[in-house]
Amino acid sequence: MAAERTALLFCPPLAPVEVTRGGRIAIGRGRDCEFPVCTDDASRRHAEVYSDDGLYLVRDLASKNGTFVNGELIGGPRALEPGDRIGVGSAAITFCLVQGSIDGFISDPSGHETAFFKPQGAHEAFRGDLSEMPIFVVLQMLEMGRKTGLLEVETDRGPARIFLGDGQPLHAETEKAQGMDAALVMVGASRGRFRFDANAPLPERKLEISMTELLLEASRQLDEKREQLPR
Repeated sequence: MAAERTALLFCPPLAPVEVTRGGRIAIGRGRDCEFPVCTDDASRRHAEVYSDDGLYLVRDLASKNGTFVNGELIGGPRALEPGDRIGVGSAAITFCLVQGSIDGFISDPSGHETAFFKPQGAHEAFRGDLSEMPIFVVLQMLEMGRKTGLLEVETDRGPARIFLGDGQPLHAETEKAQGMDAALVMVGASRGRFRFDANAPLPERKLEISMTELLLEASRQLDEKREQLPR
């Protein structure tokens, strides 16, 4: 039987927030919101994400500047698909569906662990599909959780692997490249499945770059490619 999928709202550097079946998550500047965002162009209670009849939806709460999904202003409740970006003011919140079992995946600064998934097996790995959880979210979750291990992704250009230590890239490889070139192939992937193995043996560090720097470089290269496309 397939593992139950967990719905998450993700907006770094905030920790992911789970949307439970039948639950409602208010988004806005107010302290009473389950997903508070620190941006002046968001209303106190700006939008709401909730589940209804097996679907996850977002609706605007009569906000001043409106709520967007993938850049489009919504006029009423809008069903969410994995990977959708919810625009609340200048905050971009990604809706993700994750399958897997990780107990205490991300630890808060005080050292207390927050469990986002129920444990189902000691050797079960964090895994999923990039159509449901974009690669930048996967990598940022691993960075926030300061995880050590191997992330494997099946990309359009073949398998890619990146080794992490304490949430930072150590080494990356594909069938045709190693190091930074291989890491950029992985970060540029938009389709395929991923799997993280916390028990994988680690190589020596060959990437002298932080996760943030890697993601920024990948974003820069992607923007350059878009600018070169015919208009």
